[in-house]
Amino acid sequence: MKGILLVEDNSSDEKLTVLAFKSSGVPCEITVLRDGAAAVDYLLPGGEDSRVGAARLPDLVLLDLKLPKLDGLEVLRRIRADERTRFLPVVVLTASNEDEDVRRSYEQGANAYIRKPVDFAEFAAAAETVGRFWLILNELPPMPRSSR
Repeated sequence: MKGILLVEDNSSDEKLTVLAFKSSGVPCEITVLRDGAAAVDYLLPGGEDSRVGAARLPDLVLLDLKLPKLDGLEVLRRIRADERTRFLPVVVLTASNEDEDVRRSYEQGANAYIRKPVDFAEFAAAAETVGRFWLILNELPPMPRSSR
């Protein structure tokens, strides 16, 4: 089963996102982390909570921008700087409607930028679209065997 890493510090947004993906019909497991430092530790070798060797990388990262400890842009920068995670799909999923956040997200290597819809039906439709594209249709480049 495909896996998503959701990096989200707001528990209401977390519940909404998990529910939207469950209702989307796209089968996936969702791991939730609450801050940017935990995400870096989880994904990159040598971190306190590094899952390297213990489990494979997620198939998709959903990343909020406004996070404690390390913001989403710094998490994205570190993901792109590491050979193991350079091509890992990262979708920024945030409430920010600042043009500067959109620009900086793409500069740091985001694959997509999605503003969180306010309406649940819209959010569920967005989750289905994101899930189907990134987890089913998208073809990734080969990654080192230890990464996947």
